[in-house]
Amino acid sequence: MKPIHAPEVADVHDMLPESWREVLGGELDEPYFKELVEFVEEERARGPVYPPREEVFAALDATPYDRVKVLVLGQDPYHGPGQGHGLCFSVRPGVRVPPSLRNIYKELQADLGHPVPDNGYLMPWAEQGVLLLNAVLTVREGQAGSHQRKGWERFTDAVIRAVSGRPDPCVFVLWGNYAKKKLPLIDTARHTVVQGAHPSPLSAKKFLGSRPFSAIDAALAAQGHTPVDWRIPDLGAAGS
Repeated sequence: MKPIHAPEVADVHDMLPESWREVLGGELDEPYFKELVEFVEEERARGPVYPPREEVFAALDATPYDRVKVLVLGQDPYHGPGQGHGLCFSVRPGVRVPPSLRNIYKELQADLGHPVPDNGYLMPWAEQGVLLLNAVLTVREGQAGSHQRKGWERFTDAVIRAVSGRPDPCVFVLWGNYAKKKLPLIDTARHTVVQGAHPSPLSAKKFLGSRPFSAIDAALAAQGHTPVDWRIPDLGAAGS
């Protein structure tokens, strides 16, 4: 993907992965998106913004439109240095696993018996068709939610609608009240929705024991899809 070197929407067209351009390209032509690009570039001029420009659409890049079989919705990127890389709940190899992801791993172990990995890099999920989408795609360093209500939600709502509009059914995973608000965007007559508490420490007691992974795999099997291999490989020293 080509980085945005200036607040030009034309550059963002080039950044958007090819498989998503046909269904989302129209959003980039809307006035709100031009304003959004200008806002993010102004923010970058003032200080660090995560993820880097070239990883803003990393989730869409890792999971092509026609390969989505699970959509997991997060809120906004991690806001610490080196953490967010464009996939919700995921961090780069070598970055400490955040609390929410630690709880996801605990539940994965309890649900399916998979060992807890030594890293928080969820790319193996994305490469199997799990779209790890944040509702807001950028954030100012150290300020969670700082890029909310600037236009990203409208764009990612379009992503959700596009996936819901495909003829092939998939599974939408909505953890927490913020994600559950997106339910009206989903055609629940054709797709399966797995809802539950958010895995953050604030709601971990409700999340732990909810067995979302076995529910997702059961829904995928009913849809004729292969289950996801949820195991994340250890990376040794590189992932610790």
